[in-house]
Amino acid sequence: MKVTPLDLRQQRFQTVMRGYDRGEVTAFLNEVADDYENALRETDRLRQEVAKIEAVLAEHRGQERNLRNTLLTAQKMADEIKDTATTEAERILREAEGRADAIVQKSQARIEDAQREIEGMKSKRKEVESSVEALIASLQGTLTFIREQDAKARDERVLLLHRPKQAEPPAAPSTTPSLSPPEEPRASSQG
Repeated sequence: MKVTPLDLRQQRFQTVMRGYDRGEVTAFLNEVADDYENALRETDRLRQEVAKIEAVLAEHRGQERNLRNTLLTAQKMADEIKDTATTEAERILREAEGRADAIVQKSQARIEDAQREIEGMKSKRKEVESSVEALIASLQGTLTFIREQDAKARDERVLLLHRPKQAEPPAAPSTTPSLSPPEEPRASSQG
């Protein structure tokens, strides 16, 4: 049975002989009813306060859960971004190394081509030098031969000019052409 402050105030006891003082009992019951009513109000106020605190606590727990989820999501995103950035950096590095290797290979090929071209030019230079030297030697030989021939021809002319004149045999008509060279005109000697 639940007793309310109103029940305490309205409670009436039977009177008996040698019983308690009615005024005191009524005053005590009123005082107990007031204390009980105050206790019930305080309990009700505390229940409402507990309900508010529990609501705030539930809200804070929800916010904490949301914060945890947000932190976990942020951590996952940071890890994904880090992994993506690492993967992208590795890809960029591989591409750069590939490009660098290609550039090095092209440069090496160009150097090799240039070296082959230089070797080819050196070979052609040697051929040209040999050809020029052979041409010079040939021209010197020809020049020497021409000088010798000129000197011989002068010597023969000089000899022919100083030689006494021989009688010429009568010329017989011949049917074969002469193979001897025609005589050079004689210069008159003055001396």
